[in-house]
Amino acid sequence: MPPSVPSTPSFDLLPGAAASPLILHVPHSARAIPPEVRADIVLGDAELARELDHITDAHTAGIAAGAAAAARVTPWRFVNRMSRLVVDPERFPDEREEMLAVGMGAVYTRTTHKDVLRPDGFDPGPLVERYFRPYARGMSEAVADRLAATGRAVIIDVHSYPTAPLPYELHGAGPRPPVCLGTDAFHTPPELLAAAREAFAECGETGLDSPFAGTYVPLEFYEADARVSALMVEIRRDVYMSEPGGPAHDGLTRLAAALARLVDAVG
Repeated sequence: MPPSVPSTPSFDLLPGAAASPLILHVPHSARAIPPEVRADIVLGDAELARELDHITDAHTAGIAAGAAAAARVTPWRFVNRMSRLVVDPERFPDEREEMLAVGMGAVYTRTTHKDVLRPDGFDPGPLVERYFRPYARGMSEAVADRLAATGRAVIIDVHSYPTAPLPYELHGAGPRPPVCLGTDAFHTPPELLAAAREAFAECGETGLDSPFAGTYVPLEFYEADARVSALMVEIRRDVYMSEPGGPAHDGLTRLAAALARLVDAVG
């Protein structure tokens, strides 16, 4: 029997201004795991809570919300309601995904510390069908809607990363600036990158594609439609919160203001 599609979407599309091309994409801020998905995770409750502290981009939905409230023209927001331990919507769902090497494809089988998360031989197919594909369709539809309404779409991916590298990171030996800007050769125009550097200048040094590189574009548009531009904003967690998994501090307000400046500059 094919897996059922959730009656309630695993994401929220929060409307912005009709004239805004901006979509703030927040894929990794949530900690929610449905009971039927939890049942296949081998970690105990305390171990799982600790893993969620490490893997969740805590408070990034709050940063995006603050930016949307402060921007002159309200951007749209596409926010994942589920933990990335359910599915990671930003991974390739096939062999193109380099993170498969550490058990972190679209469906994770290993933890941030390379421990077992799901048993060997786990079939990711049902989770991909139930959560990954509806999410991808929803994001594609959101981008298509902005293209139809404004003639362009600008995706700003809002992420965070720990101050010290975690064992799963494939490129953790490089610089870890307060703000890392992830780019794509096709979808990140120079003017978008320049606007981001200026917007975040007050938050400390901005780096490029280290420790995380690239940005998210739905596969329907990836390397096919130059009207879709994209940038990943990776924020080092000590800049705005207590690590791991602790409360936010006043740095969150500064970052939300910086993100609002970026929205205003490109929207």
